[in-house]
Amino acid sequence: MTREEIFDQIKSKHSFLCIGLDTDPEKIPKHLLSSSDPVFEFNKQIIDATHDLCVAYKINTAFYEANGVMGWESMKKTFDYIPKDIFTIADAKRGDIGNTSAMYARAFFEKEKSGFDFDAITVAPYMGKDSVTPFLQYKNKFVILLALTSNKGSQDFQLSSRLTTSDSGLLYEEVILKSQQWSNADNMMYVIGATHPEMFAHVRALAPDHFFLVPGVGTQGGDLKMIAENGMNKQCGLLANVSRNIIYASMEKDFAEAARGQAHQIQFQMKSFLIN
Repeated sequence: MTREEIFDQIKSKHSFLCIGLDTDPEKIPKHLLSSSDPVFEFNKQIIDATHDLCVAYKINTAFYEANGVMGWESMKKTFDYIPKDIFTIADAKRGDIGNTSAMYARAFFEKEKSGFDFDAITVAPYMGKDSVTPFLQYKNKFVILLALTSNKGSQDFQLSSRLTTSDSGLLYEEVILKSQQWSNADNMMYVIGATHPEMFAHVRALAPDHFFLVPGVGTQGGDLKMIAENGMNKQCGLLANVSRNIIYASMEKDFAEAARGQAHQIQFQMKSFLIN
């Protein structure tokens, strides 16, 4: 999927919502546990209820890898069930020496090899250019670099001025500026946490054309209005991820209906930002 196709979806659905399928078998409604694949059955009903309200689904692979072979099977069935016009993100946070990153890229981008054909993957840039470039070799695929994340520990390194390669600036700024020498907005995005709303205008100035994957809206308390006002560009440029607030809106048999209600509230708010 290209940047223009993502924007077409945003305009069509009046939404820049990304729903995180961070599905924990211990948190899904109990009545699903009797099904042959409870995780997939849960995801299937969430997708059925929300696919017209979001432009992306993000599969956090750790929640599936934790369940071994069965988890990978659930992830594969979930991936295959997502409508093909919706942007798919493998939230795998990979990143290693070049030949290893090439194998990670193959695992998530080459359907004939692994069965997966995600549109994007999250990548940790700590090991530098040669750990990222193998992912950038794929046409119409996106690398989403961790830059300024939503967790409290982001302050340990990302907001440190002692870890930069220049006399000024913070580490996350170095990541954004340096990585733009490797590629451009057509196949690179950045993770920018919603828990740093006051920094979005500055981050947008550093990367005016790139899309940002924005976790931290919802449970972590990110301010969607402030993010939209300071982070949007001419193609919207935002994919705001919400996971727990949507998928765990109810633990009862009405969980899919409740998830749709939460997603619709967020989409309605996003529509007002896009129209304005």
